[in-house]
Amino acid sequence: MKGVKVTGPMAEIRIVLVDDHPIFRHGLRTMLAREVGLKVVDEAADAASALSVVERSRPHVVLLDLRLSHASESDGLALCRQLSEQCPDSRVLVLTTFVEDWLVLEAIKQGAKGYVAKDIEPNELVSAIRAVHRGNGAFDAHSAGVVVHSLNNGHGLDHPVRQMTPREREILGFLARGFSNVTIGQRLYISEATVKFHVGNVMRKLRVAHRTEAVYVASKIGLV
Repeated sequence: MKGVKVTGPMAEIRIVLVDDHPIFRHGLRTMLAREVGLKVVDEAADAASALSVVERSRPHVVLLDLRLSHASESDGLALCRQLSEQCPDSRVLVLTTFVEDWLVLEAIKQGAKGYVAKDIEPNELVSAIRAVHRGNGAFDAHSAGVVVHSLNNGHGLDHPVRQMTPREREILGFLARGFSNVTIGQRLYISEATVKFHVGNVMRKLRVAHRTEAVYVASKIGLV
């Protein structure tokens, strides 16, 4: 997808809001409308419609919540990866209530350029949007600390133990028991597509091509 080029100090930064709460979207749209050079051009309430909205609206920045349904606290991660792969000129800034360390790291892995909590001050959010639009990272104090800690520890972001999320470890446990994607989805009350997403992440992080290999490698490093 071709991005919209912006020139001049007052050029408009086009923004799409992706959040499942209409009242929050309305408040955010109203707040950003007061800022010179920022324009909310579209919004979406769920992952299913967000990709088409972004492809149609061609924003510079996507403000993305990670929880877009009651079924999962992290279904926005899959969308983040899709946006990063299919709409690389639309940079993702995560704006969420979830501040768990693993979510911060996983969002970055899935292509997010920034991560801030919803209790951020309005002026700080505006600064984050502008920073992401310029191609820089943007993190609140907690998220920045998580990134720095991960980069300074023995393994950084690339070690499988550091990369694996609680949900992916749970999926690994089911894989070790030989369960199918359908069965895993039924046990966890999530869709088969969501299971496939997590299984794909598990195999990518463990650098393997098959489920059986994933179980074998995971057992060797103490993940199962």
